[in-house]
Amino acid sequence: MKVLIIDDSNTIRRSAEIFLRQANHEVFVAIDGFDALAKVNDHLPDIIFCDILMPRLDGYQTCMLIKNNKRFVHTPLIMLSSKDSVFDVARGRMVGCADYLTKPFTKADLLKVIETHSDLPK
Repeated sequence: MKVLIIDDSNTIRRSAEIFLRQANHEVFVAIDGFDALAKVNDHLPDIIFCDILMPRLDGYQTCMLIKNNKRFVHTPLIMLSSKDSVFDVARGRMVGCADYLTKPFTKADLLKVIETHSDLPK
């Protein structure tokens, strides 16, 4: 499965990349929302993980822009954040995110989310 990780934290990007490559996923990384907008069209990921708090374009704006592209309407986008308030989850749903993963996460957490969303229509 092709996975795009969008996060301004090098530590989070590298951890997610290592966990997912160990599970035989093809992984692409983006350092922020603008970087992600280019990479999402280049790599056509099957699932996207996106940090909420990023410079320039935050995760909500990035999610909304990706989901407004008809090509990615059915691509699951999972929000990553150290915050897990009801407001954050609701705001993520409003812009089209499919799920929410709280940082720090484990390899098992990432793989469970992928498994949950891998049977969604593409």
